[in-house]
Amino acid sequence: MRLLLHICCAPCLVYPLKSLREEGIDVDGFFYNPNVHPYTEFKKRLEALEEYARSQGLTLASEVGYDIEEYFRKVVESKGERCASCYEMRLRKVAQAAKDSGYDAFSTTLLYSIYQKHDLLVQVADVIARDLDIEFLYRDFRKGWKEGREMSRETVIYHQKYCGCVYSEKERYLKGKKLPVIAPGK
Repeated sequence: MRLLLHICCAPCLVYPLKSLREEGIDVDGFFYNPNVHPYTEFKKRLEALEEYARSQGLTLASEVGYDIEEYFRKVVESKGERCASCYEMRLRKVAQAAKDSGYDAFSTTLLYSIYQKHDLLVQVADVIARDLDIEFLYRDFRKGWKEGREMSRETVIYHQKYCGCVYSEKERYLKGKKLPVIAPGK
């Protein structure tokens, strides 16, 4: 099977790549993450991924643009379902690229993270697979979370501290904190 794997970041690739290759699946990577903010974070993640991909002999394609405006349009219009909109945007791009390039299936390293909305992610991917008539290869990579984290600490230079979007960055810094209320005119 030829698989185009959406990759959110290098640390989340380590275990899924190992697991898929052990199954005998021919994997190429695809980086499309317009949700990552700020741009400097986007560049760090892409550079770390490119370095790791080279070290693993992984062919890596990427959507070279930083389409954060389209990302914001989609999540603002999502009426509170920002993760679903973000998943849809990214996975539709990789699924279309897989179909256009003759791959058998697509998947994502987002299935590795214990912090993602796993069931929602699978639901979105299944809809896209039906829409585009290409297989979505589902694997629950979360079972390898601990192993993958240990492996990535040994092999990947850059490890980010949040999902990537400005909303998750805000949640990271403000978790459990109350901001002061400032009355107008004071």
